[in-house]
Amino acid sequence: MQLLFEKRHVFAMVFGLVCFAIDFIFFLRTPWFVPLIVIALSIGWSQFWIDFFVNSKNQKELESMFPEFVRNLAGAIKSGMPVGKAIVYVSKTDYGALTPFVVKLANQVEWAIPVHKALLNFANETKNGVIKRSIATVIEAELSGGNIEDVLETVTTSVVEIKKIKLARSASIHSQLVQSYVIFIVFLGVMMVIQNLLIPYIGEIESKNIEGVTEGGGISLGSAALGGALRTVQMDYTSLGGFIGSFSAWVTSIRGVFLMLSLIQAGFAGLVLGKLAEGDIRSGVKHSLILMTIAFFVITLAQGMMG
Repeated sequence: MQLLFEKRHVFAMVFGLVCFAIDFIFFLRTPWFVPLIVIALSIGWSQFWIDFFVNSKNQKELESMFPEFVRNLAGAIKSGMPVGKAIVYVSKTDYGALTPFVVKLANQVEWAIPVHKALLNFANETKNGVIKRSIATVIEAELSGGNIEDVLETVTTSVVEIKKIKLARSASIHSQLVQSYVIFIVFLGVMMVIQNLLIPYIGEIESKNIEGVTEGGGISLGSAALGGALRTVQMDYTSLGGFIGSFSAWVTSIRGVFLMLSLIQAGFAGLVLGKLAEGDIRSGVKHSLILMTIAFFVITLAQGMMG
């Protein structure tokens, strides 16, 4: 999908920057600082998210209406019309999201553009893989001497079967998709309990053991290591070097490790879900970003509130 910057995109990004500035000025030392960064980023790219979902919906509608267009075109050709006149004739039918592309195809044919070139332009402008492959098959079959009516009927059957397979896969994976989201939310809950309740409790017990061992003249290396991991790291925003140093220390702390584990889990779980549900890596990236945003917001908010 090609990114097009419009006024609404610029407005969303400016509003996101304003939210980030407000967060930095008023919430820098509060538990809400990092979660509000997630909200600001989400606002900034919200319009691109909307474009992505609208484009996905349009692509699905194009695939659903394309068999109807091919079926009507094959019927017009069977009635004795030449291919060019048949395209112009069927362009008067409403095909939903496909209508503008069909009308443009008919206009190109009327302007004496060769039918093969007009069909290629039609397929490329839709940016739909199924339509591109189908049109390429029709052109190759006709150039090889095949009957275009039979080819169109075969293409229609093939596209309909592909659509049925996709619907069947989507229906079979839907329950697993919902289940995976629920499992991930439960995973976040377990992570928060371990991070904010269990590990601090263990650290408190270990610190008491350190005091007891110290009084007895011994050494407890394991306790010291756990105590180091449990340390609270304050981010240094005064300089770039200070920020990098404090960020590195935070990443190696318990809070940083748990957040990174949650983000890694969200990223790979989303890719798997998208590939299984829709067979498209872009859908996997969509699920990954959704899960990573949820994980980042929930974990950082829990860390701030419990800190």
